[in-house]
Amino acid sequence: MQFTASTISLTVDDVASSQEFFTAHLGYSLQQAADGFASLTRPDAVDVVLLARGTPVLPPEQREQRASGVILAFTLTGGLQEQETRLRDAGVEITMPLRQEPWGERLFQVTDPNGVIVQFVEWAAPDTA
Repeated sequence: MQFTASTISLTVDDVASSQEFFTAHLGYSLQQAADGFASLTRPDAVDVVLLARGTPVLPPEQREQRASGVILAFTLTGGLQEQETRLRDAGVEITMPLRQEPWGERLFQVTDPNGVIVQFVEWAAPDTA
């Protein structure tokens, strides 16, 4: 088996607001769109599909579910502090400020208008103390 691409599909209440968030703040481009649907792409990250909650293209048992309990994480190599500052200066609420975990993970989180948690991660040397 060989994968040719990776996509995460998120069911949200307001496709347009998540689409705007991902394109304005995370560098995604709109690939395709229709009523209740948007496909976003970025060459160095997983593609994102946004589907409106209640859309009939989903199986009935999935139609009313929202994206929850999912953290969309992006690993960076350098510039984590600069990204947090850039997003904060753009008016994006930092919902988990930059911190470093004992195992060496540096991270911060933002949340899009539909509650999708986006985490930015950078690996550092773990604490030895």
